[in-house]
Amino acid sequence: MFLLFGINASQKVINVVTFVCAFCGARAPQNVVKSANRFTVFFLPLFSFSTKYSNECTNCGGQTRLSADQARHSLDWVQSRMSS
Repeated sequence: MFLLFGINASQKVINVVTFVCAFCGARAPQNVVKSANRFTVFFLPLFSFSTKYSNECTNCGGQTRLSADQARHSLDWVQSRMSS
């Protein structure tokens, strides 16, 4: 019997906010990116581990690590702006 298992890395833009970049100083859209590794069996994802969040400038490509709370706060901020 063969057992196919592996790890799949994925990145997903979960939010876009606009503010001044700490690296280039330009007011530009910033992508909030969720990066996660997934354990797979027979190419089906079972669970995610090593989930990280980052902020990426679309102007210069500079990246800043974010905590899960900071990423969640950016989503809450956008939702509050849309409901106003």
